[in-house]
Amino acid sequence: MYQNEHFPHHEETYRLIGIAMEIHRIIGQGFLEIVYKDALEYELKIKGIKYEREKKYSIKYKDTILPHSFFADFVIADKIILEIKSKSAVAEQDYAQVLNYLAISKLTIGLIVNFHEKSLQHRRIIFNK
Repeated sequence: MYQNEHFPHHEETYRLIGIAMEIHRIIGQGFLEIVYKDALEYELKIKGIKYEREKKYSIKYKDTILPHSFFADFVIADKIILEIKSKSAVAEQDYAQVLNYLAISKLTIGLIVNFHEKSLQHRRIIFNK
């Protein structure tokens, strides 16, 4: 496994994981995703971290914009896609979702955080362009 310094934006992702751990410690496990998103937004605001919530990404195909859009839970500092989950297990489709967001956004790192379990689960996803 890579050490943190080998990940793009390792300091920022480490800080985000720390924020998520604090939220998990205070709120606990098993609430709906929206609860964790609201708590995360609160923390990002008070810590002065630049973010966009529910950032919309459209897909251009030839000379048209396709009707389906993607909405990333958070884009942090125009660098990191952050997806929040509260489910029994993060599935392959969740990783695929983040890879799609990374491809369309041209960003290189995504972070999935799952609040459902007793211990916070998190995983960095690196997109090689």
